[in-house]
Amino acid sequence: MAMFPLGSVLLPAMPLQLRVFEERYLLMLSELVAAKDARFGVVLIERGFEVGGGDHRFGMGTVADILQVVAEDGVVGLAAQGSTRFEIVEWLDDAPHPRAEVRVLPDLVWDEALEPLLVETEQLVRRTLAEASEFAETGWSPDVELAEDPMDRCWQLAGITPLGDLDRQSLLRVASTEELLHRTAELTRDARVPFSMPWPEDES
Repeated sequence: MAMFPLGSVLLPAMPLQLRVFEERYLLMLSELVAAKDARFGVVLIERGFEVGGGDHRFGMGTVADILQVVAEDGVVGLAAQGSTRFEIVEWLDDAPHPRAEVRVLPDLVWDEALEPLLVETEQLVRRTLAEASEFAETGWSPDVELAEDPMDRCWQLAGITPLGDLDRQSLLRVASTEELLHRTAELTRDARVPFSMPWPEDES
C-alpha cells in the first residue's frame, strides 16, 4: 500500500485534508488516480519530519479513502476520510514514495448495549471541548455534528477530543468498541483536568 507518514494521527471516520507539494507524493497520487486505487495508508511519524524523508514511523495506521483531488498552481489539495486500521508488516523501499506491506485489522463492531456509554462519553467530550475552547483553539466546536452511524460516532469522538497524538495513536490499538469508549473517556478526563481547575485567587 502507498503510505503517507504524517505528524498527526488519522482515526477511522475522521476527515483528512492535505496540501501536497512534495514530488514523491504528487507521483504517488498520480499513480493512485491512474490505477483507480483511491486509498493510501497514514501513519504517525515517531521521529523526524513530514518533508524530506528519513523519518521513523509508528507501526500502526489508518487507511485514507480519497474523496477529492484538486490541482492548482503546482499544489494538490486532497480530501480523504479514515476507514480501516492496519498494522505494518514490512516497510518497502521509499523510492519513489513510501510503501509498505500491511495487515488490515478487523473493524470494531457496534453493540446496542453500549448506547449509554456512548452517550456518556459524548457528553464528556463535548463538555471538555467547551472548557478547552476558553484556553486555546481546539480545532473542533463543542457543537460539531457527528455521524449518525454509532460506530463512526465512537471513532469521531476519539478524533475530536483534545488529546495529544501519542494518546490518539494508542486508541488505534483497542480491541473492542467498549474499550474504545472507555479509553476515550479516560484520556479525555485526564486531558480535562487543567481546563476544569478554578482560576487561582489573586492574593495581591
